[in-house]
Amino acid sequence: MKFATYATDGKTFFGAITDSGAIALNEVFSEHASLYEVIAAGAFDQLVRAAEGKPVTHTDFTYEMVMPDARRILCVGVNFPDRNAEYKDGSAQPKFMSLFPRFASGFTGHNRPLIRPPENHTLDYEGEVAIVIGKSGRRISQADAYDHIAALTLCNEGTIRDWVRHAKFNVTQGKNWDNSGAIGPWLVPFTDAAQLDDARIQTHVNGELRQDDTLNRMMFPIRREIEYISTFMTLQPGDIIVTGTPTGAGARFDPPKYLAPGDVVEVSVDGIGTLRNTVEDEQP
Repeated sequence: MKFATYATDGKTFFGAITDSGAIALNEVFSEHASLYEVIAAGAFDQLVRAAEGKPVTHTDFTYEMVMPDARRILCVGVNFPDRNAEYKDGSAQPKFMSLFPRFASGFTGHNRPLIRPPENHTLDYEGEVAIVIGKSGRRISQADAYDHIAALTLCNEGTIRDWVRHAKFNVTQGKNWDNSGAIGPWLVPFTDAAQLDDARIQTHVNGELRQDDTLNRMMFPIRREIEYISTFMTLQPGDIIVTGTPTGAGARFDPPKYLAPGDVVEVSVDGIGTLRNTVEDEQP
């Protein structure tokens, strides 16, 4: 079962996605205005059960960012060994993970265009798995970490590369351009450790394989990410953690292969799906 936020006829819905179309569940969960609110209320399991046996309500719709009202999105940077080597600074594996915030306004949905701004054309892609927290916790052990995950989704953590170099100690301004990245197409309920432990992530640009790695090679595995992050902040239902991208982003080619209008980027993980986006220039 898959769950998405989508729009049709000028209205926004959340519900289940099937091979035949979408099943709107807004009326069933009328006390919650969004998928985020369902998860924040601890009702995601109820949503899964409510979708069973329901008829398709929409066959023509467009995907939105899967949780457009997500309040906290935290990203893990430089989390694969080859990615660390890309920096060519001779540094060993870091002792602690790099973290930075992103905001929901920086993401669009599946099959929507990533927007390249006029101020800078170094728009780059980063294919990643994102996890959605379903149970709150502080100082969560690695052994218990997976118990706090409600769902999985995909992220293209689009980045304006030149703008991450504007300051010495942060990358926030290069990571939060409106509609520069995407999260979706949907949420897949997390039910089995193998969904993460055995996952392979691939990113294609115009059909060319650019990123290809397995999550079990992360320098900071997802269990460790949850443990570390929950040390300094209480993780809450609805929080999103974007877990890290493999080597192969456009900036690391010589010359760089930045995204341009007309490009098609696809991020894929078996068992989750494929997040597909085109690229367009921002219109005045």
